[in-house]
Amino acid sequence: MADVLETTAVRTEPWPRRVRGYVGKELVVDSKRTLMLFEDGHLPVWYFPRQDVRAELLEPSDKHTQCPLKGTASYWDVRAGDRVVKDAVWSYLDPIPGREDIAGYLAFYFRKLDTWYEEDDEVFVHPRNPYHRVDVLNSSRHVRIEIDGETIAETSRPRLLFETGLPMRCYIPRADVRMDLLEPSDRHTQCPYKGIASYFSARVGDRLHEDLVWTYPFPIPECPKIEGLLAFWNERVDVFIDGEPQDRPDSPWARR
Repeated sequence: MADVLETTAVRTEPWPRRVRGYVGKELVVDSKRTLMLFEDGHLPVWYFPRQDVRAELLEPSDKHTQCPLKGTASYWDVRAGDRVVKDAVWSYLDPIPGREDIAGYLAFYFRKLDTWYEEDDEVFVHPRNPYHRVDVLNSSRHVRIEIDGETIAETSRPRLLFETGLPMRCYIPRADVRMDLLEPSDRHTQCPYKGIASYFSARVGDRLHEDLVWTYPFPIPECPKIEGLLAFWNERVDVFIDGEPQDRPDSPWARR
């Protein structure tokens, strides 16, 4: 019988990777003794020993918050040169019983610092959850994409991306996509598990479908099999796999 990962509402694990965070070019935190905190319903958070955070950059804030699972949090601003990042750091100085593992550790709002690194690889959006999987599989299934009844992509060599908690995505070689119907977009997004995505809009007849298609020109090293391939929002196009129409996923992107 397969081992089952024991879960609780809040738990921590040692995170042996070196983690660094910067405001501009100012190093704020540099730790090889990080804890990763997992809390049901939330993204994972790094907690750092106080000694690994540059105390001279921290200024106490008047902000305090209460968490029934951890206790009372105190906050600090980060002052780096002429910049002040308000309430960027918090700590449970005297957490509730059972959460002594984070007592005195400091945590940061990820997006309030400009750049983060694990070892020498940049991390985007939020810390990567080691229990979140992204699997990219070569396939010979026949995939056809329609927009307003017009076939815009058709292939028998897709790469199918399966990501924990998200709809399957079909990544299609450019040679099998009607690139003449696509117009480059200014939009870019970041994914902690794949990298930085660039977008295309699709023009079918007189209608422009904005930011309908994306690609990772230079995905992170852990996800090389999608490099340069194109994916469509399943929620906004008609997808046929082996001739069978696929249901449009009910996801947050279906309502955008």
